[in-house]
Amino acid sequence: MPHSTFDSVGATVYCEDINILRSTGRLSSVRWCPSPNYGPRPEGTAISLLVVHNISLPPGQFGGGYIEDFFTNRLESADHPYFLTIADLHVSAHALIERDGTVVQFVSLLERAWHAGRSCFQGVEECNDFSVGIELEGADDVPYTPQQYRALADLALVISSAWPAITSDRITGHCDIAPGRKTDPGPAFDWPGFRALFQKRQSVVLRDKQTQKGAL
Repeated sequence: MPHSTFDSVGATVYCEDINILRSTGRLSSVRWCPSPNYGPRPEGTAISLLVVHNISLPPGQFGGGYIEDFFTNRLESADHPYFLTIADLHVSAHALIERDGTVVQFVSLLERAWHAGRSCFQGVEECNDFSVGIELEGADDVPYTPQQYRALADLALVISSAWPAITSDRITGHCDIAPGRKTDPGPAFDWPGFRALFQKRQSVVLRDKQTQKGAL
């Protein structure tokens, strides 16, 4: 995602107008690749959780555009034997972060993407109802790239600015909301490093807010 300073007039964080994001659920600074695999969130449900996943298609291989094809129901089963095993699945995430840090959005953040499955966070089940799902192109045992960590921190900051109920301790892994069933983002994901980067981003935005308030 492109970088910019906080703009108090437009309520802009990293080039995203937060008011527009709240009303549309669309990230203006990333590529839009709409998926049909979503539904409405239950009425009155607040967005309050961010779930980090990983995905690679075929497993352990990166690039090729197969993740986009999978999330948009265009995956050709004949392209790889593994694709036959997932041919009948209809899933999605709100966004994908590729290995080079490129962000692709599939589902409006206002909608219920099909990313978590049977899940529970702090005693509340069906996390799809109240969460945002972000996929990292990767595998449990393959280190993620610096570009992905930066993009995830930026994206988490933008999303949490629009929905402040998503605090640092409400950014979690798929493995944590579906233990025993899911393992991603896996041991290769550096949670302390990511949280430090996210908190640094928060501090910069807070500093910029305070500087602009002082200039008024």
